[in-house]
Amino acid sequence: MNRNTDIRKIAFIGNYLPRKCGIATFTHDVCTSVATQFPGSDCFVMPVNDLPEGYDYPREVRFEIEEQELESYLRAADFLNFTNADIACLQHEFGIFGGPAGSHVVRLLRNLRMPIVTTLHTVLGDPSPEQRRVFGQVVDLSARVVVMTERARRFLREIYGVPESKIDLIAHGIPDMPFVDPAFYKDQFGVEGKFVALTFGLLSPNKGIEHMLRAMPSILREFPDFVYIVLGATHPNLIREQGERYRISLERLATSLGIKSNVSFYNRFVEIDELLEFLGVADIYITPYLNVAQITSGTLAYAFGCGKAVVSTPYWHAEELLAEGRGVLVPFADPEAISTEIRNLLRDDTRRHAMRKKGYMLGREMIWSQVSHQYMDSFQRARRARLDVPIRPLAVRTLADEPMELPGWRLDHLIRMTDSAGLIQHATYTIPRLADGYCTDDNARALLLTLYLERLGMGSAQVRRLASTYSAFLNFAFVRETRRFRNFMGFDRSWLEAAGSEDSHGRALWALGACVRWSKRREHQFWASELFDLGLEGLLEAASPRAWAFGLLGIGHYLDRLSGARQASQARDTLLERLIRCVERVATPDWFWFEDVLSYDNARLSQALLAGGQSAGNDRAVDLGLRSLEWLVGEQKAPAGHFRPIGCHGFHPRGGERAQFDQQPVEACATISACLQAYHVTEDASWLNEARLAFEWFLGSNDLGLELYDAITGGCGDGLQEDRVNQNQGAESTLSYLLSLAEMKLLESTLAPYRQGQNA
Repeated sequence: MNRNTDIRKIAFIGNYLPRKCGIATFTHDVCTSVATQFPGSDCFVMPVNDLPEGYDYPREVRFEIEEQELESYLRAADFLNFTNADIACLQHEFGIFGGPAGSHVVRLLRNLRMPIVTTLHTVLGDPSPEQRRVFGQVVDLSARVVVMTERARRFLREIYGVPESKIDLIAHGIPDMPFVDPAFYKDQFGVEGKFVALTFGLLSPNKGIEHMLRAMPSILREFPDFVYIVLGATHPNLIREQGERYRISLERLATSLGIKSNVSFYNRFVEIDELLEFLGVADIYITPYLNVAQITSGTLAYAFGCGKAVVSTPYWHAEELLAEGRGVLVPFADPEAISTEIRNLLRDDTRRHAMRKKGYMLGREMIWSQVSHQYMDSFQRARRARLDVPIRPLAVRTLADEPMELPGWRLDHLIRMTDSAGLIQHATYTIPRLADGYCTDDNARALLLTLYLERLGMGSAQVRRLASTYSAFLNFAFVRETRRFRNFMGFDRSWLEAAGSEDSHGRALWALGACVRWSKRREHQFWASELFDLGLEGLLEAASPRAWAFGLLGIGHYLDRLSGARQASQARDTLLERLIRCVERVATPDWFWFEDVLSYDNARLSQALLAGGQSAGNDRAVDLGLRSLEWLVGEQKAPAGHFRPIGCHGFHPRGGERAQFDQQPVEACATISACLQAYHVTEDASWLNEARLAFEWFLGSNDLGLELYDAITGGCGDGLQEDRVNQNQGAESTLSYLLSLAEMKLLESTLAPYRQGQNA
């Protein structure tokens, strides 16, 4: 093979050993094999850290990217450009990069000045809009894309419109292992004379190991010396969320089935030499995975290419690799079928060894020494294509071109205002005012904030504890007999009313719907769904347009997760029609609004029409939402161009005098959300500017030029008065700022790369 190349420096971007995951192993193997086959090329690695302390990386790692820190991706791009790397080889998987759908990595790619070759470890057949957008940007920015299966190549062409000429099909690499009889290794494991089945890889519930365990009693009746080895540590993310719950459940199942002496769990992440010994001892490799939409499986590729007889469920990669007698496919979650096929193979030595040989022979094309040359060919094609296009000069950028510099996170005041019962309503300066107790309104907002933080990758143990506290408050506030939420609770934990306001009921449903959509804890989703369903009837009985609006936002989240829920869909359509009738009854060209007064949380009415209308395909609702929001934005803009919300001392009655003060943070928060919703509906960038103006109100771009956000405490002043900022930092005000910051950061993580590309 030709080992000469003019590519002298290659950067591999992705997770890396000793981090325990399949992408880390793949990045290590592809980097090592290219470096070995092409010793004249300098191969180095830029891994992504999911832990603050990082990992004890080897010397080829030269720069570490912090997963959830957007600026870290920009620094990584600068580093790569300074090194004059010839090629950047990205390992793409949605879950390893920060931002919604892993969007932070787009920021990195947009700033690179060398060609990019991206290996796509996942190609979804039914992506969400966010996933499709991010995936499309990654593919567009890549000179070449590598997939490992024919199905993945077909998906790229048919679903994503990627030209065939841009796609390289390169199989998942495997180690070069001799074709030997499993008996050669069995004495090392003390299983001489026994049949051995193996499953390896990081352990998690989607691996379906329990179905293989349930298949074993019938296998053992015919082959009593059969042994099943489960090799692999529990997935680190699962460990952080649930500990060893899944592994323990498997061990208990093995005990209850009476097969404990025939099952071995090796709870560790093994290096390649030890892995090959485990593979060597196996007569049969089993992958009882439960998810059909798995486009690539490194463990399957290893076992198949090393000459193992494979029994697998028909996920996408297995269907393709094991076709034409190269393996056996069994239905998902079917222990009886697994047992039948394994017993058939154990009875038939000739068939089993023929299957092994077919896999091994095909696997000769998959060994890393072969694969590394295919990657180098792809790198060469990418570089040739890039050389045909003049390199774009770096543009001189002004401050006006840059995305808004957002403040960092400080949750100190939120934590200070939260005790074991919930979030306290008010504060004297920064001191929680215990005598005022708690309310459902604020705890619902606070729960929504924790969900935003999770989406931003900030779902720490402390944030999860806060989410549990706010959830417990809502659960306590709900009266199941009346199916209504109470609102005000004294510091002595006694309720001050039999039923709360209609608006607090709507806000609670909003937070519950968001839990159903975004919470990463299944038990949290189940709880929220149950309470949401029980409270929906009360929302329909409400007379407050704002309660309808808050509820519609929650219904939208709920239906994003449970789109077939008929009761919620009907409620959405009913509430949309009510808001539409409000506008049609009241609006005129000079007062295009829902009511005869502009009061509080105004923009939520327009936002609800936009969100609900888009969800329902109701063009009339979307049109009225946009027109009413455009009118409101005009009413809330000062002559100097900054944001000026309606004051709460008198509000703004139709035909009457507008109150200039007390300007409330909740108005800025609502306007930001509504303008961002308008942008997502229309993709009109002018809405982003309106959201930015409203956010800058917190930071001093207001009538008095004073900051309401306190960067020292992490709190927000309770309003802008005629001559000063109200220095009390209550829950509603602080949450309004934190929710606004979260939405702006979510926007930044998704949008900043695209805006940068347009300005470059």
